[in-house]
Amino acid sequence: MIKTPSEHDLHAYVDGHLDAEDRRVVEHFLARNPARAAEVEQWQKDAQRLRAQFGGDLRLPANPSLTPAALRASVNRKRQHWRVQALAAVLCVGLGGVGGWQLSQLRQGINDRPMADAISAYQIVVDDGAAKPDFVATDSNQLQAWLDRHFQNATRLPDLSAAGFTATGGRMFATNEGPAAMVLYRDANNHAISFYVRPPAAGSKRLQTGERMERGVLAQYWSGQGYNYAFVSRDLGNEARILTQARQRAI
Repeated sequence: MIKTPSEHDLHAYVDGHLDAEDRRVVEHFLARNPARAAEVEQWQKDAQRLRAQFGGDLRLPANPSLTPAALRASVNRKRQHWRVQALAAVLCVGLGGVGGWQLSQLRQGINDRPMADAISAYQIVVDDGAAKPDFVATDSNQLQAWLDRHFQNATRLPDLSAAGFTATGGRMFATNEGPAAMVLYRDANNHAISFYVRPPAAGSKRLQTGERMERGVLAQYWSGQGYNYAFVSRDLGNEARILTQARQRAI
């Protein structure tokens, strides 16, 4: 049983992958930690945006059960229920409520469009401004430490300083496969490049090195050290060349 929820446990909670006992532990933790509850709620919203973008009409409804107030109310209701009936009434929250056929179609779409979630994350943060980096760093070492906390043994953050790009911040996203991270780079002209990392889908083959365009955004992707990676940018010519070279160094 979970004692103090880790980052992985919180993402599993959002994805609906915890058993009843562990869900109850996480709910109590979030009820006592409003800041973390708000962060978990934002992950759910991020996942909803991602699925809406690369899943067409497969949209998930908003989940009001993840608000701090709702979590506290849920805990209080459960305590009263346990006193009366000595039986846990576990709420099914997070992203697990989507139908199996919908998940099947959604995963099929991802397989047909490698790293579609990386492209959608770029557009959510860079193009739409619908989400902001939740970790802002003053140097690349801080970002590397942040990434290492979530992804053990992943490839090192690429150094794009020779091309004029500096890592400015990072953001976590929730995906079907587990937590994903996007590190954002910008240059003096505010052009943006993202470095995206996530675990592969369960049972999937190694992601073949490649690149593709979608909605005016270029993704260059590969696999290594147990994770899938992508560089994402607007195809402005110079950025594509920079990222091709950086990907070759990372492989």
